[in-house]
Amino acid sequence: MKDLPIFAKKKSALVKIGNIELGEFPLLLAPMEDVSDPPFRALCKENGADVVYTEFISCEGLIRDAAKSVIKLDIYEKERPVGIQIFGANLDSMLQAVDIVEKSNPDIIDINFGCPVKKVVSKGAGAGILKDIDKMERLTKEIVKRTKLPVTVKTRLGWDHDSIKIIEVAERLQDVGCQAIAIHGRTRSQMYKGDADWSYIEQVKNNQRMHIPVFANGDINTPERAMYVRDSLGLDGAMIGRASIGNPWFFKEVKHFFNTGNHLEPSSIQERARVAKRHLEMSVSWKGERLGVYETRRHYSNYFKGIENFKPFRTKLVTTETSGEVFEVLDSIVANFS
Repeated sequence: MKDLPIFAKKKSALVKIGNIELGEFPLLLAPMEDVSDPPFRALCKENGADVVYTEFISCEGLIRDAAKSVIKLDIYEKERPVGIQIFGANLDSMLQAVDIVEKSNPDIIDINFGCPVKKVVSKGAGAGILKDIDKMERLTKEIVKRTKLPVTVKTRLGWDHDSIKIIEVAERLQDVGCQAIAIHGRTRSQMYKGDADWSYIEQVKNNQRMHIPVFANGDINTPERAMYVRDSLGLDGAMIGRASIGNPWFFKEVKHFFNTGNHLEPSSIQERARVAKRHLEMSVSWKGERLGVYETRRHYSNYFKGIENFKPFRTKLVTTETSGEVFEVLDSIVANFS
């Protein structure tokens, strides 16, 4: 996608989800499997994310008390406002899951109607629900009735290009009580290929019947693109996903660009290593040594992106088995590249 021209800024409104005030054009951390855990959410929050969402949680897993699902309910006060995202296709299971989620006291319950992964879609959940808009509306309506928390939805444009009905979908979800919608600018068929098409999201926002916040998601990976979404399309906020992996500073970079028109200076090697260490420490504290070390690996390439002759150090970071050894590698990176 080419970077797009910025036109005169459209008037920004103060954004609210339910009674939660988020200011003008909030930046939201997207729910990402094996990424949006408490350590990473904390880092993004410290660096300017206005709302953070958990990894998506299986409703069936929650009601079976599956450990992998239950651990994802962990939230911390410093993250707020925080949304817990659930996915499922069976109404009874989803309602039981909502009752369980409420006990963790999140600020928002988000429904995933957008995950394109086959194992989710094959069960009629995630983006699979885009084949049955009536059911999508019915599930949302009953979940809204079940909880006092604001309910939001994350979805895609449609199942495929021939079945894009996002303007109708957004209206119907709003009418049954959904209090904000985040739309990924691709269909399920596209997965993550091609460019996100924000024009449909703009049409949702410009629909005279819409009054809830409309957030753009997909390919918002530079401050300029965030500004285009805000100023040229007039959307209410941006949900940031892959651009934040290994780069929790992205939110700060966008806000600095909004405020000054200039790019924030890149983080120093010392700062990158410091944050990588802190990320690993929090992950090990939360998940245990083995899983904490393993699941932090996906972030290192981006933490140290753009550094010449870095490959041997990257290899060590993603193959080292203990946190102590990773800390030693991070120290050696500072010594070699400062």
